[in-house]
Amino acid sequence: MHPTLTIAVKAARRAGTVINRASMQLDILTVQTKSPNDFVTEVDQAAEAAIIEVLRDAYPEHGILAEESGESAESANSEYQWIIDPLDGTTNFIHGFPQYAISIALAKNGVLEQAVVYDPTRNELFTATKGRGAFLNDRRIRVSKRTRLNDALIGTGFPYREFDNIDAYLGMFKDLTQKTAGIRRPGAAALDLSYVACGRLDGFWEMGLQPWDMAAGVLMIQEAGGLVSDLAGEAAYMETGNVVAGTPKVFGQLLQVIQPHRTASTRA
Repeated sequence: MHPTLTIAVKAARRAGTVINRASMQLDILTVQTKSPNDFVTEVDQAAEAAIIEVLRDAYPEHGILAEESGESAESANSEYQWIIDPLDGTTNFIHGFPQYAISIALAKNGVLEQAVVYDPTRNELFTATKGRGAFLNDRRIRVSKRTRLNDALIGTGFPYREFDNIDAYLGMFKDLTQKTAGIRRPGAAALDLSYVACGRLDGFWEMGLQPWDMAAGVLMIQEAGGLVSDLAGEAAYMETGNVVAGTPKVFGQLLQVIQPHRTASTRA
């Protein structure tokens, strides 16, 4: 395992300990609203602090982009940046719905190189290194072998923060409901993308994500043999927040159904 990935795994497991301990005391959890339908708890903040402490101890000169604390000053001068979501699926966590994860990625000069997605409820550790493949608990994973969209199980994320593009999304959802084997919305994009990487899902699409929601999962899929793009079929997903992913065969068919529903504001 690459040294930076080893550190990322250590950080993820440290955060997992914080989250698991807190999951036993949800009745005393303090929840704040960042924006409508967007929540943060002291657990998010404690998990993020635990991750950053581990990363800073090992690589004090690296930049950091984290959901709760934002972008660090080091990011301006460092070729390395850690991209962190300490608790992807906070709403699930608040409700005791066991579908959430820690997501940590490392980019060098904007290129994703390392990825960790850790599900503390199932003790499932997804990892990937650019050019070296993707793994689930040290077992090599690949995207599924499904080739037809109508046989595919597709993941998605409903719009929940901003609703400007909800009509476009509902058009995509309506079409895909009729053209796939099923659609799932578990509520944690990092895990959804990891599930594509290991073959539990055959494809995924969502709009309005942040870099920390998708960075690790995107590399996971690419290293597992899948394809990822924005809604236009280009590679600007980290900038636009719009992502489509899937097996090599399903990906193109998924994109073909999605693209006619794009509006002026979802051209990417």
